[in-house]
Amino acid sequence: MKNLVAKYAQRLRSAGLAENPLVCGLDDQLVFNRADDCSPVLARVMAGMHCTALVCAEPTEPYRTILAFLARKYPAVITPGDCETRTFLHDLPVTRILSAEAILPHLHRRKSVIVAGKEDQVRIVTFGTVSPEQAFVTFSSVCFSALVLFFAEYLADLRAGRATHDQEAAYARAVSLLPPLPAAPPRLMPGLLTGEQQVIRAMIEAGRHTVEYRLVDSYFGNISCRLGDTVYISQTGSSLDELAGCIDPCPLDDSSCAGITASSELTAHTEIYLRTECRTILHGHPPFAVILSMDCEIADCPNRGKCHLRCDQARFIRDIPIVPGEVGTGPTGLCHTLPPAITGRRGAIVWGHGLFTTGSMDFNEPFRNLLEIEKQCRQEFFRCIGQASSITC
Repeated sequence: MKNLVAKYAQRLRSAGLAENPLVCGLDDQLVFNRADDCSPVLARVMAGMHCTALVCAEPTEPYRTILAFLARKYPAVITPGDCETRTFLHDLPVTRILSAEAILPHLHRRKSVIVAGKEDQVRIVTFGTVSPEQAFVTFSSVCFSALVLFFAEYLADLRAGRATHDQEAAYARAVSLLPPLPAAPPRLMPGLLTGEQQVIRAMIEAGRHTVEYRLVDSYFGNISCRLGDTVYISQTGSSLDELAGCIDPCPLDDSSCAGITASSELTAHTEIYLRTECRTILHGHPPFAVILSMDCEIADCPNRGKCHLRCDQARFIRDIPIVPGEVGTGPTGLCHTLPPAITGRRGAIVWGHGLFTTGSMDFNEPFRNLLEIEKQCRQEFFRCIGQASSITC
């Protein structure tokens, strides 16, 4: 447990989520990655939970500024609308006191709690029932969902003329602290992938770089490759930067039970392969692609509030279509909407969920498209902000 605690403290730092996280884990005794005045509080929280790990950390910028503002705007509970929140977090409860008595009621019903103290001090507390990995995943998702909500709301409020001075100041500071995207994609294994071991090595490499380039958060996103009549796909709940041993071979004729542990989006990947000549698929959650997918100026739309389920508007970000669709294979599943939308295109965005890209041989093309489309979405977002600012001024 000592090694796991240290590992996920380092992962929080390397992911740019927290500079000095406090992580604790329970084995035969309670272990902390470092000494901290908050340790007694976490020990009391652990005593009141059926879990094996906790993370308590002040997030790095721009998440700190974003969460401080959101906690002022929503003093009891923050409710993002992206897919990760709907399916995983539900909402982000807020408390003002860092104590076991204040934290435990929230962690008994949610995966995290935002502790917003005085002078905009903000901490995120998350837990893992089995390992520190779960606490890390939740911490990452809280940061991602808060960022998406903050920028999406600012654009909507600016257009409507209701942006406040506090909101504008927080936005200006958050933008100034937003890390730039890498200038160029990495050089990945080139050429047609022709053998199982070659496919697995290429998937491991591409998955690791997707995380390093911050085009996906925590364990969300997935990756696959078609080899003959078999789709190799990352397992559900696997981290894209740790795919060794987490890739399932799934025959297109469903003659294997490997699909049981495969990504929940296996059906969507399979349909894409059956419709197109592509050989590789990469799915990430780049934030500005998600933010812009949720941006719609049709105020009286009858589907308002159900955009992720059904949307009858033909929406694009430049040449990239935006489609509704839920995770899974239900009647409103993205397995029905995504395959026809991405056919003949370099990518497609699922509302509030993320970006899918494809390649004809290896992962260089889908990775390049993932990065380029996110850059275009970021540029388009700032163009929309400039346009809204000129109107309201």
